[in-house]
Amino acid sequence: MLTLLTIHSIVRWLTVLAALGAIIKLTLGLLKKQDYDKMTGGLVSAFGGLMDTQLLLGLMFFLWNGLAGAGFPRQRWEHFSIMLVAVIVAHLPAMWKKAEPQKRLRNTLLAVAGSLVLVVLGVSLLQPNRWLTIFGLF
Repeated sequence: MLTLLTIHSIVRWLTVLAALGAIIKLTLGLLKKQDYDKMTGGLVSAFGGLMDTQLLLGLMFFLWNGLAGAGFPRQRWEHFSIMLVAVIVAHLPAMWKKAEPQKRLRNTLLAVAGSLVLVVLGVSLLQPNRWLTIFGLF
């Protein structure tokens, strides 16, 4: 079970890197009035795929650990629910494939950033507070 949680933690950082790369590329595309190119699409797709991977790993840990005796306390349900919404928001860019480039860039940027905000919120619900642990303040 610890291995599964470790993999979930490692993929978390890959997801954050993909999100930051996508946000930077989308922002530059908006500022420079560029088209939605293959690199942008690749970064956004990587972010969506990593979010899917995180959902699968998280769901496996949620069920396995819960059934193994840890139970299903409210904070874990809240974390799971918010993360599920974050994954859905991460896949919203697929709706704008036929939109004009600037609108597609803007909407995709909002979806990726919104998904990332939901991830931060979802992680902050875990006890002990994971942000304090991550930054060595716990």
